[in-house]
Amino acid sequence: MEIILKKNKNFIFLALCMFCISCADKIEFTKYKSVPSAAWKAHENISFEFDVVDTLQPKNLFIHIRNNREYPFSNLYLITELNFPNGTKVIDTLQYEMTDARGAYLGKGFTDIKENKLFYKEEKVFPESGRYVLNIRHAMRKSGEVNAIPFLEGVQDVGFSIEKIEQK
Repeated sequence: MEIILKKNKNFIFLALCMFCISCADKIEFTKYKSVPSAAWKAHENISFEFDVVDTLQPKNLFIHIRNNREYPFSNLYLITELNFPNGTKVIDTLQYEMTDARGAYLGKGFTDIKENKLFYKEEKVFPESGRYVLNIRHAMRKSGEVNAIPFLEGVQDVGFSIEKIEQK
């Protein structure tokens, strides 16, 4: 009986390793940055620098948000600024749903912390190689107000990832 359990444990470990390796093959870049005191300051950029070598294959780009129960809204507005090596800037205003219709937080996680993997750019082909910088800031406002919320509570970490697209 002990030999069977040992073989099963070895098989499970091997299967888990293969799964992790196959998932990691897709990821070209991933990084997270913590938000001090889980309160994202208005007009404060969270920046990610990354190098691009491949200018032929399309990639999927994701923004990752880890929020806790202190996050007070059902949605999230972000402003992104993608800076190219040649000085070109592309600015986008993005909106994401953070809760379902009942108010339950979306995302993965079994605890009070949820992680949302949000599409930023789909099938993006980078036009040139070199160093890129992505700046992300929140654009949340209370209804009817012009000024941004000074501190957006409940956002613990912001991440960015680039993934290869599997060829069909």
